[in-house]
Amino acid sequence: MGLPWHLPVVAISGIDGRGEKDNMGKKSTSYRDAGVDVEKADHFVEWIQSKVRQTYSNRVVSGVGGFASLYDMGDGRYLASGTDGVGTKLLLAGKLGVHDTIGIDLVAMCVNDVICTGAKPMFFLDYLASASLDLEVSKSIISGITNGCIQSDMALIGGETAEMPGVYSPGDYDLAGFCVGEVKKEDLLGGAKVKPGDSLIGLASTGFHSNGYSLLRRLLRESDFVGGGFASQILMPTKIYVGVVKALQDSLGESLHGLAHITGSGLQNIPRMNEALHYRIDRIPDRSEIPRCMGEFFDRSGLGLVELCNTFNMGLGLVIATDRPDDAMQALATAGEKSWIIGGVEEGRGEDPSLTLRMTCEL
Repeated sequence: MGLPWHLPVVAISGIDGRGEKDNMGKKSTSYRDAGVDVEKADHFVEWIQSKVRQTYSNRVVSGVGGFASLYDMGDGRYLASGTDGVGTKLLLAGKLGVHDTIGIDLVAMCVNDVICTGAKPMFFLDYLASASLDLEVSKSIISGITNGCIQSDMALIGGETAEMPGVYSPGDYDLAGFCVGEVKKEDLLGGAKVKPGDSLIGLASTGFHSNGYSLLRRLLRESDFVGGGFASQILMPTKIYVGVVKALQDSLGESLHGLAHITGSGLQNIPRMNEALHYRIDRIPDRSEIPRCMGEFFDRSGLGLVELCNTFNMGLGLVIATDRPDDAMQALATAGEKSWIIGGVEEGRGEDPSLTLRMTCEL
């Protein structure tokens, strides 16, 4: 049985993640312990933002910092673009010798960002780099990318394959993806459309998706690699939400106000819909509602709930903001999606952070 968490009103980023002991006295293992310094990365992004603005023209609507960048094409049309990789989940795929799903992860990490603008994905490009080309592995990877593009109803129009011995060790490879979509100005999501009084609805993830794997791999045991063990379970590919978002757009229209892809930094992605507002989380899925492997690794980490929410998606892959929650839940049920009303949007408090947890759950 997992540890029951009873949390007061807490600022979600109010924990420093240095591996402190939890309230049961067990030493925890944080993302920073696993070699990933999220705070340092955030500072780097802030520096990047100050540099890239020098390159902007008046056609750049939004650049670094949002889920996707927007470029004004005129006639009320914007291009939405995003790029991403799969991270150290690649190493797990390599150890298990399973390469036909990691390409789905690559597509998902890009398109799930782009659709947060309200855009329809149009085309995708990939980049595959390795020490030397392994035809069978590469074919499996590209098959996965093709699968992801079919799920996203978009074209895979090009890419690049690079062989770089000396840069990569034999058997290792890396992936990057690039997605471009289109959205009309009046259909843009987020920003001023998200408003106090909106409900927040979380859509179920298929597991950890493609974030937190530096920590997950540190927590793996040799027994997890025995047939059907937890290692194969956490390799489950990232869910692609293109189809369900289209269904929500059709059913809710202007009442679909915002979308947040729950990716790196976990629930802290929710305020990216409109950082001037405050977001209250009343519940997240409990242990009975998430894949079994997630609860197991939460236990192994020894982390408290706030730090877990700063690191993992907590069983939520996408969060929507809407003023018609009942209709949204009905549309999601019709689409076969598992979802929960998890909280609401409030007036901004002029403080940082802009997300608080007020909930009881069992993990």
